[in-house]
Amino acid sequence: MAQTKDFYGVLGVSSSASQDEIKKAYRKLAKQYHPDANGNDPKAAERFKEISEANNVVGDAEKRKQYDEMRRLGAFEGFSGARGGSPGGFSGGRQGAGTGPAGFDFNNVDIGGLGGLGDLFSSIFNQSGRTAGAGGRGRAPERGQSVETQVEVPFRTAVAGGKIPVTLEVTEECQTCHGSGAAPGAIMKICPECSGRGTVSFGQGGFAVNRPCPVCLGRGQVPSQPCPTCNGSGEVRTRKKVMITVPPGSDNGTKVRLKGQGGRGANGGPAGDLIVEFVVHPDRFFKREGPDLVATVPLNIAQATLGSKISVRTIDDKKVAIRIPPGTPSGKRFRVRGQGVQKGDEKGDLIVEVTIATPEHLTEEQEKMMREFAEAGGLKY
Repeated sequence: MAQTKDFYGVLGVSSSASQDEIKKAYRKLAKQYHPDANGNDPKAAERFKEISEANNVVGDAEKRKQYDEMRRLGAFEGFSGARGGSPGGFSGGRQGAGTGPAGFDFNNVDIGGLGGLGDLFSSIFNQSGRTAGAGGRGRAPERGQSVETQVEVPFRTAVAGGKIPVTLEVTEECQTCHGSGAAPGAIMKICPECSGRGTVSFGQGGFAVNRPCPVCLGRGQVPSQPCPTCNGSGEVRTRKKVMITVPPGSDNGTKVRLKGQGGRGANGGPAGDLIVEFVVHPDRFFKREGPDLVATVPLNIAQATLGSKISVRTIDDKKVAIRIPPGTPSGKRFRVRGQGVQKGDEKGDLIVEVTIATPEHLTEEQEKMMREFAEAGGLKY
């Protein structure tokens, strides 16, 4: 008996994994199989799509609850492929939409207050019902899936904000067939598998569920010759460059949502969103401590002992003067107000931490002077 995908298995986690563990597993796999990192490897692109689909279900607490409930009730057991159901089952649209043997209505099966199983399948897998009628008439538009990806951002851009160009691999409507899946001049015929309904019913015993027909891909019609550009799918994978706005004060894990830049919608439905998570590069000079920036500045022994005045560069390439008092120890911090990270109406500070640089080599004259200085302080060598 065939089963639906095990989304936990796809992500490599157990069904008892926490949401945080699922999130970490998804990020690791998404980074490994992201199309941008695997060139033109179609297997990596397909794996990335599978990982995203699994995360969209079990990565969402509410959808995961419904998915787990369906697994517990065995709602996934016994669903067969479109061609040839298992014993006691049925296939190929031979039952009415949403019904099983003896006219049993799958959509009216309530599971503990979560609604009908038909509703759950629709909410989890982004599938909707379809009324009778060839050629896709009556099928509700479906919103495309939201897709998550990670983007590397320079440290200073993350702090100050700005725009960065990013190349994304997206699914778009095939320009040759305009989404129909048909080659130019091909004749459209009613799908023999679903008789033009666009859905087929699978089930066993007293349950059934409608899914898009795998032959016509839910269109209700099939072309006499498939489109040579998209092989009949009606969509193609392509790369496009977009400019992403990085808000001021962004940090590792900051996310922005790009409306309509995600998965392509079906039946004229809107595209999903693209959720971009920032990975901020470290900087050679600055570190972040919340809203504050920390810069480490070396002092020589004379500066630390006798005191001095130093000039320190800020994140926006200005210079501020800091007075070092005599006897300053290594690790001492000086705070420059208002020169940190701007986030909303608040702005952090610049913290200058000094370190004492010890010379590795001294001339004879320098060594003599150092010894005299030490002896004057009561030290013996």
